[in-house]
Amino acid sequence: MIAAAVLSFVLLGLVLLLGLVLPSVTSPTVPFGVRVPAQRAEDPAVVRQVRIYRWRVLVCGLVAASVGVGLFVATGATLLLPLSVLVLVGLWYGCFYLAHQEIRAAKAAGAWFEGLHQGISVDTGLRTDPPRFPWLWLAPAVIITAATAVTGVLLYPSMPHVLAVHYGAKGLPDREVAKSIGAAFSLVFVQVGLTALLAGMAAAIIRSRPDLDPAHPAGSARWSRHYISVGAKALLGLVAMIDLGMLGSSLLMWTGTVTRWAPLVVALPVLAAVVITVVVLARNNRERGANGEDTGLTHRDDDKYWRGGLFYINREDHALVVPRRFGLGWTLNWGNPRAAMLIAGVVALIALVVIFRLGG
Repeated sequence: MIAAAVLSFVLLGLVLLLGLVLPSVTSPTVPFGVRVPAQRAEDPAVVRQVRIYRWRVLVCGLVAASVGVGLFVATGATLLLPLSVLVLVGLWYGCFYLAHQEIRAAKAAGAWFEGLHQGISVDTGLRTDPPRFPWLWLAPAVIITAATAVTGVLLYPSMPHVLAVHYGAKGLPDREVAKSIGAAFSLVFVQVGLTALLAGMAAAIIRSRPDLDPAHPAGSARWSRHYISVGAKALLGLVAMIDLGMLGSSLLMWTGTVTRWAPLVVALPVLAAVVITVVVLARNNRERGANGEDTGLTHRDDDKYWRGGLFYINREDHALVVPRRFGLGWTLNWGNPRAAMLIAGVVALIALVVIFRLGG
């Protein structure tokens, strides 16, 4: 119970901190997912919404934490603590959306793009000389997955006849199934599927269409190549740490080990990797490589392709992955049919794991 509570508080704190700092690490020309000219990045309307947004997020975080702790003390149900994290995420989007709408209204009322020369920039060298896929960064995930599979094969004869496939808040098994290949190696299958999935996402990032600044085309193209490479490496590092957590969870199951710290075996490596990934991407996200270059052009006003400021839907754009409008990393182009296929693959992987772990 203590481990689950500590983990929930850490996760809640990380989500709250991330929500507070996101406006500072997002490109200044897309505050809260709204495309604005560079000269309007520090407009009083934008500055005011950043301040209001942070106050709202802070209050929502304190309320979510207080309610979660209160219910936990009253009922002892540790599930209520992680649920408070989900509630905070929902409240965060509400805070984001309110700021998004206010800035869109200010942009429309002030005709911020009127009289400006809009344009786009394209790095044509991405087709002939794209950034290289970081194969060495994929190696740790592959090695950990292979080591997990080999260890499972060696331990299989001596495994308990009944395997614990889930641990409760106190570290005690609360779901058990008869030993079988499907149940024993369920997390190995997850490792294989997740490693393949995120490696494919890293490859998609390498081939993604960058959002170049037409005012600084050369500098932003150099920055984009660097950021793409950093992002792909960070994603592959993240999947390696997830695989490491699953190796620890598999060992608990295979050896029949019971410990109240079981929830941390999987969560700590993943949380550490998430924090490192966020820090690395944040350090590289805001600086877009201007270097004094200025063509006099500004970004196109392309808000119509972004629903709610976060979801990109453009059927005419063949890109599967595009830079995220607000926050860090990339997002799917939901107008591309391959996005639906990708989500279907994720759902199928989850369903397969549930069948193996519940059905044995």
